[in-house]
Amino acid sequence: MKVIFGHTFKWDADFLMYMVFGKEIRLSRILRNGKMLCIPMDHGISNGPIQGIENVHSMIYQCENAGLTSVLVNKGIVKSMTKPTTVGIIVHVSGSTSLGPAPNKKVVTGTVSEAIRLGADGVSVHINIGAKEEPEMLIKLGQVAEQCDEWHMPFIAMMYPRGENIKNPHDPEIVAHTARVGAEIGADIVKTVYTGDPDSFKRVIKGCPVPIVIAGGPKAKTDEEVLEMTYGAMEVGSIGVTFGRNIFQHRNPPDMCRALAKVIFEKASVKEALCEIDKK
Repeated sequence: MKVIFGHTFKWDADFLMYMVFGKEIRLSRILRNGKMLCIPMDHGISNGPIQGIENVHSMIYQCENAGLTSVLVNKGIVKSMTKPTTVGIIVHVSGSTSLGPAPNKKVVTGTVSEAIRLGADGVSVHINIGAKEEPEMLIKLGQVAEQCDEWHMPFIAMMYPRGENIKNPHDPEIVAHTARVGAEIGADIVKTVYTGDPDSFKRVIKGCPVPIVIAGGPKAKTDEEVLEMTYGAMEVGSIGVTFGRNIFQHRNPPDMCRALAKVIFEKASVKEALCEIDKK
């Protein structure tokens, strides 16, 4: 028997119902009501200081009160912050550069214990399925998943169909397989590409036993395109988005965050969400 806050429990499922575990606490910091609006800004390793994240800290601080639930950054960005942010922090622990001999080969650049010391609320890795280096990346995916479970750390796997064996990275069958790999190896949340329409993406959602968030991909031509993609994904069961360039390269990043938040958290239409964006 155990007494907690005046209640007596048996050490069994009856007691466990009242326990809050570390992973649950951390998930509540990177999600809101089970949904995610995250800006990934890990691009500095792969592409350098590209437009929008030349000053990555400034981008975090100007968007943190615009509906975001979290940001995803490399550990050095967290270490160099001038003040804490009000949103959840996901520390990315893999990388490669566009200048190197194998851009698709993501290697581990940090550990879960490092992320914990930095105050992270989640950890992420990037895996390219279909690349010749896939076997090595899958080993690392499994290792980080085990570390995250040990420390009750939410684990986000960025699962991309990308490499020599991928002819069409938006093929629903390929995307579904890619997302499923992340779930099978232990991710709590899988980030993957949108297949282009709700009907085909529904197959990806159906085949993945853990929540899915969508990647934004290249900078879209219009705001409507970004919001339509978000609306479509949410309609068929995605829990949110992790958009980089389509937020931090927007003419008004906080406005785009607010528009996305309307769709994700309020189930607003694309037309309603567009009202959040300054048309000047």
